[in-house]
This record gives sequence, structure tokens and C-alpha cells, in this order.
Amino acid sequence: MFKRLLVGVLLLALVIPAFASLSPTSAQGEITLRWRTRPDNQAEADVYQAASDEIDAAWDGVTLKYEPGGSETASYQDVLITELTAGTAPDLFWIPGTDVARFAKLGLILNLADLAAADPTFSQDDFYPQIMQHVTYSLDGNPALWGLPRDVSAFVIFYNKDLFDEAGVPYPTETDPWDWDAFYNAAKAISDLGEEIKGFGINAWWANYGYFINAAGSSFFNEDFSACGLNNPGTVEGLTFARKLYQEGIAVPWGEDSEPPFLAGNVGMFFNGRWATPGVMTNAKFNWDVAELPVGPAGPSNWLFWGAYVINAKTQHPQEAWQLLMKLTSPDIQGKVAALGANIPSRAYSDQSAIDAFLATFDGKINNQAWLNGLSYGVAEAPLWKGDWPKIDVAYFNGVTKVLNGEMTPQEFADTICQEADLYFE
Repeated sequence: MFKRLLVGVLLLALVIPAFASLSPTSAQGEITLRWRTRPDNQAEADVYQAASDEIDAAWDGVTLKYEPGGSETASYQDVLITELTAGTAPDLFWIPGTDVARFAKLGLILNLADLAAADPTFSQDDFYPQIMQHVTYSLDGNPALWGLPRDVSAFVIFYNKDLFDEAGVPYPTETDPWDWDAFYNAAKAISDLGEEIKGFGINAWWANYGYFINAAGSSFFNEDFSACGLNNPGTVEGLTFARKLYQEGIAVPWGEDSEPPFLAGNVGMFFNGRWATPGVMTNAKFNWDVAELPVGPAGPSNWLFWGAYVINAKTQHPQEAWQLLMKLTSPDIQGKVAALGANIPSRAYSDQSAIDAFLATFDGKINNQAWLNGLSYGVAEAPLWKGDWPKIDVAYFNGVTKVLNGEMTPQEFADTICQEADLYFE
């Protein structure tokens, strides 16, 4: 009897540690939460680590482990999906706004509506309404909240003041009206300075060519985002203007990375978001500033870029993960991240302290207000709840590439693209 009891005790002693190792809660009741972002560089990763350490130090009963994402491409999302399927993903993580629908429809992220409703400190009015309409989309008719925006950005024109001076044209901020005609004239004058000099450059992805389409009065999607919206004269007008820049040799060739030649001082104007500012500040050895994008035929146009913190649907600690989400999107933490210069707080819409922190970045040496102005009329990048955005993105991109390379006319693109893209809408 004693031997059987002894054997039972020994077996129990072996089994308990095995099960304990599966739980993120220690014997002392300490909960461990893992969270992840996709920083652009080590300096940004250090800022998030410092924020994690600060929250951790003040939070009894919870230990945080911050994990910087290892890829700046779509493979970051693909790795997360693999981990989520395998049960090894973090409790909370950041994803681009365009991917929220994909993750939600796959059942990989938690619907936070109940947690938000039970939290008296939460108000969705604190965030940009253009974003909140997308993250509160319901899949089943019940209230939904799929995440909260970490940060936002708009496009601006980074411009080389020295090249503007050499070409004898006024800066964008001193040009009235700063429209497509003025933009073209400035780009042409700068390009005429020499064979290695280009007046303008953009990188090859949807937001850059999409600006020209939107500014001419068209749109990627119809009103409820359920079908292609490009089969109209605005698409033709926008792509005709963009194509002209390439046909006349004014722009860096489509498909080439425009940022290195801009940083080298050989490009007059370069479209990019707030995330590019620290790199320009560090590497540009010429006088530069930023300005709003030129006003198109349909009026001012821009994008409202955003990414969201979301919570793993399989987290064992949803309440604590929600608390972490609220802490990471607090004005205090967002202000500290914004101080690095790479991000605009998503609460800047409603919190003056966040706005002031952003405007003060880089000691006010550049026109930070240009980003806030762009956000005020920016079109929010949209997670497609009724379509397959990755496939639609490829279809749009391939067609636009043919247009800008002279293989297809803008009219031919507008006449055919929706027939192709609508195959990928529900």
C-alpha cells in the first residue's frame, strides 16, 4: 500500500510540472503577455521596448514580453497567420489596416466589443471616424470591434529646397495654387537641370498611383466597398497625368526605388509617409522640407494610413490583453512613440496633447502641420470585408504598371480592370 501511494505521489509530481509549462501564468499568479509590432528600424524597436518596460514596471501581476517583427513586407502578416494557426502567436500584435478583415474573417483575432462596452474609459470617438467605421464592421449583425489604431499617417511631398532654388521655382508651400499644373511645372524645371536629376519620384505600390486616381475624382472601390470603382473618367484623367510624368522622363522610372536618389540629392520631390521622416532627417545632406500633396482636378486628396493593435482570438487572458491595448493606445504612450518622429498618434484626432507632441517633433524644423492637414481629408485605407484585397491589389497594380510603362492606355485600363477585379469580390 505504501509503495503504491509512493508511486502515485511520484507520478503526480512528474505530471504537474508538465501541465504547468503549458500555462502563461506562474505559480505566483504572474501573467505573461507577449506583444508584437513591425518597427521600421532599431530606433523604433527601442521605443516600443521602452514603452513595454514602462507599462510592465507599473503593472502588478503582469509581465510583458515585447517582440519586434522581423519583416517589413507582407510576410510579416503571413508569419503571424502561421503562428496563430499553430497556437504560438503573441497575445496582442499590430497589423496593417488593410489586413484587419482578412484576420477577422479567418477567426484569428478577438471581437473586442464586449470588453470595450464594459470599460468606462473607452470611447471610439477618441479615434479617427474614417478608421472606426472599418474596425467596427459586423460579420454577424452583432456589435464588433476588431482592434484599435496604433498610429496614422498621410502622404506629404518631401522636397529638395536646393533643387527648387537652382531651378528658380517657388517652393510648394509658396505656390498658390499648388495644383497639378504647378506640380508639373516644378517637376519639369527641376528635371531640366541635368540628366541625373529627376523632378519627381514615387515607389511602386497602390497608395502612390492611387493618389492620382483619387485626386481626379475616382476611387478603388464603390461606395460600400463591395466592387471595383475604377471604370470611370476620373481614373482615365488621373492615370493620364501620372503617365505623362513617366513618358516625358520627369519621374524616376516606375518600379525603381525613388528614396535612395532623393536622399542623394538627385530628385526634387518624393511622396512618402511620416515613417520616412527619421531616415530623411538622418541621411539627407541638403536643405529640405515637406508640403501637402498638390490639389487635383477633384480637389485635395490624400490617404489616411493606419495599422491596428489586435488581440489573438486564442489568448488565455483577454481582459489583461484588453488592458494592454488601452495602455498602448493611451495619449502618454502614443506621445512618446510620436517623439521619435516616425508616427502620428491615432488619438491626435481628439487629444490636443497628442497633437502638440507631434507638432513639436524635430524641434519644429519641418512643416509637421502638412501631415495633419492631409489627414483631415485623407481616405482611410480599407480592410475589404467583401473582397480579397491581396488579389485585387495584384490586379490593379499589374494594370497600372502597363499604363505607366506605355503598354496600355488609361482608357483601356478603365474599360477592363473592373471586369477582372470583380472576380475577387464576394
